[in-house]
Amino acid sequence: MSAKVSASDFREVRWYGQWIWVPEDKVEISWGISLADQEDTRKESNGLFRKSFILDAVPARVPARITADSRYVLYVNGHEVSRGPVRSQPRRMMYDLFDLAPNLRVGENVIAVRVKFYGRANSFYIPAVPNSGLGKTGALVFEANLGPPGWLVSDVTWKSTKSYAWHTADDAGSDTIGGGVPVEVLDARKLPVGWTKDEYDDSAWGKAQVLRAVHIGGFARSQPPTDPYGPLYPRPIAQLGGEVVMPVSMRAERIQDTVDLSIPKPAARVASTISQPSTCATADEFPHKVEFGSGGARLLLDFGRVVAGLVQLKVTAPAGAIFDLCYVEDLLTGNEGGFLGPHNGSRYIARGFDDDFEAFDTNGLRFVYVLIHAAAGPVTVNRLAVREMIYPWTPGASFECSDAELNRLYDAGIRTVNLNSHDAFLDCPTREQRAWVGDSVVHQMVHLATNVDWRLAWQYLNLSNSPRSDGILPMSVAGEIEAGRGITIPDWGLHWVHGVYNLYRFVGDREQVKSYLPVVERILRWYVPYQTQAGVLKDVVEWNLVDWGALFVEDTSSILTAIWARGLKEFSEMASWLGENASRAWAEGLYEKAKIGYEVFWDERRGTYVDHIKDGVQQKPISQVAGALAVISGLAPYERWTRIMTTVTDADRLVVRSWTGGSSGEYSGEKIQKQFMGIYEADWDTDNEIVIGQPFISYLVHDALAEAGLTDKLPELYRRWSQFLENGYDTIGECWGWGTHVHGWSCTITRDMVFYTLGVTPAEPGYTTARIAPRLGRLEWAKGRVPTPFGLVTVEVTGPSVMVDSPIPFLLDLEGSPIQEFEAGRHEI
Repeated sequence: MSAKVSASDFREVRWYGQWIWVPEDKVEISWGISLADQEDTRKESNGLFRKSFILDAVPARVPARITADSRYVLYVNGHEVSRGPVRSQPRRMMYDLFDLAPNLRVGENVIAVRVKFYGRANSFYIPAVPNSGLGKTGALVFEANLGPPGWLVSDVTWKSTKSYAWHTADDAGSDTIGGGVPVEVLDARKLPVGWTKDEYDDSAWGKAQVLRAVHIGGFARSQPPTDPYGPLYPRPIAQLGGEVVMPVSMRAERIQDTVDLSIPKPAARVASTISQPSTCATADEFPHKVEFGSGGARLLLDFGRVVAGLVQLKVTAPAGAIFDLCYVEDLLTGNEGGFLGPHNGSRYIARGFDDDFEAFDTNGLRFVYVLIHAAAGPVTVNRLAVREMIYPWTPGASFECSDAELNRLYDAGIRTVNLNSHDAFLDCPTREQRAWVGDSVVHQMVHLATNVDWRLAWQYLNLSNSPRSDGILPMSVAGEIEAGRGITIPDWGLHWVHGVYNLYRFVGDREQVKSYLPVVERILRWYVPYQTQAGVLKDVVEWNLVDWGALFVEDTSSILTAIWARGLKEFSEMASWLGENASRAWAEGLYEKAKIGYEVFWDERRGTYVDHIKDGVQQKPISQVAGALAVISGLAPYERWTRIMTTVTDADRLVVRSWTGGSSGEYSGEKIQKQFMGIYEADWDTDNEIVIGQPFISYLVHDALAEAGLTDKLPELYRRWSQFLENGYDTIGECWGWGTHVHGWSCTITRDMVFYTLGVTPAEPGYTTARIAPRLGRLEWAKGRVPTPFGLVTVEVTGPSVMVDSPIPFLLDLEGSPIQEFEAGRHEI
């Protein structure tokens, strides 16, 4: 078996390959003019590239690497080999590494690459600020070491042409929450058949143009590293992939009214037909012969669960037949519209032969609507499937207990986070696909608890490490939100701080933790101007979301003070570990000041802390979140912890409330408008009732229960999450009663079954020693295997006995017993 390809297979720093692009998009050198001096007119463009070469013998190993602005798919002899690059900020662009040898053969070989240049920012792409040469168009660079034949590199000898077959639907992203995901339109009549294969005749194609970095100090270089893409970094995570999934059911309808062609976006066009007159048609298995009404036909395909990947459609249809696809996780009602309407979809226009379509960008969905119209003859849908493109879950870790309901929830949490694990952690694959900085800390911890491969958990920290000029992090990174440089959610940065703290605890990588610590400090310093003389935070600006629950953070906030204090405490511990005593002392000083001032929020009668103080007066609203944060921040005296957590988990007092969610599972436009106007009105008994934390922030609530010694309560609390596993959905939803069906931030229960119920966590930084503290509550038994940097820790708890098989020393913390120390190995206690 040949050695894995790595960056060390290539020469240091400078590439052999040159940046190239299609000849049709001629780059005009604009001397002395920057993007700031002109309108940004960049638009989507698609380039096709081919390079033929002959081998007398296939080398045992051919290290290769490639990257592109914006995304590419590489084929060798007609077979897909690689796609990328992973999302990043423009000046931190990454490249992909692979061994080309398994795809080569003796004789003629062809490398073919499609590059899609998005042109403008979307959910997962930020355009570079161009210099006078590079960055104005798409770009591709490739190199491979063929051994004695020499290097195969991208240069002027590559054949290339601009493809006019693709474009993005007009108005994409202007009026929907999910609008950042590109909507692909492919007119197959304009796409050459077989262009990726060696037998294709590319003699009519032009030569690729070489792109150069034209600016003072750029030396007109055409080989990376160059401005505006930086040094280029090797891909730090695994390639995405998955199974090809088929729908479980299909429904066919004849459409009677004419399809409105003035609607540009496929999803909206499909939605416009839902309330129109239709009649049922025969719905059989593939291949499905379409029955048309006077307006067309519509298919509804149900995959039975949420899937995420590349939609595939294979049809037999006359040239010009239109297939509008709409991807949704709920059935359409015909009442959708505005910014909450369906957005994600594709359009395929048939060429009349070889009509086999695969989408370029990933989409998440449960249902696919296919609207078929403009067909001048019979149509057969031969196949519709989804090739899943999600992060691979390396097997080995496991959890199982005596309660089948909790086992199902554990699996649902993994499936949900897996569907949201792409080249970054996403909020949801079915809607935005944005890399939200706060959401992702839960994804990270689920990976740490259940996936042997932790690379994406640490890439979350790297990708999000992109602070604004004032030190705070964008609320979402490597997409149009970061590019827009608008307001942020400041507390999302504090969850990222907790992610860095997890790096310290689980891996103990001193160099990496040290590299992040200045950013952590800047995030914490961002809050300092809002700390009053009394020590608490007041009038913190921007969007202090904290949670989708109805929390009060106006004026003087216990919630913001406590979550900031948790960050100070974690920073102080990491600084002390690194020997940075000045930083530790600075953080401890601010923390102690906050701890003294925090007493102003205490409500002795109700046994917890109020959400906020307004105009110097304690306000009535109390929340589960405020109580939990008082505990995990350590701002509340230890002797209060049990009372606080007993109070805020009292089921008879908890109520579900949100400033955003509607009563029918939707985002409420009326509530959102009120938030913009600063109107927050409590419609519950604020004297006696307590607002429950939503699924995301429940990770803090469960942390607080563990800190307060009430971990045994968790197995019963997990059951609330079962409300999501209905109507065929096997994933965890966004919020209690509303939101999407597949939100990674809601999956703390999967983490908690491992960290708290089975009870396996690091006892020392870097997991050099484990802590095993099972707390089963009413469960009869639990068992599992938990990943560490040194291998899997196996734990089985049955009644009074515990079996541990560990590759590292561990502390055994059994309830009611002194902590015991054990060396690595198998032990039965």
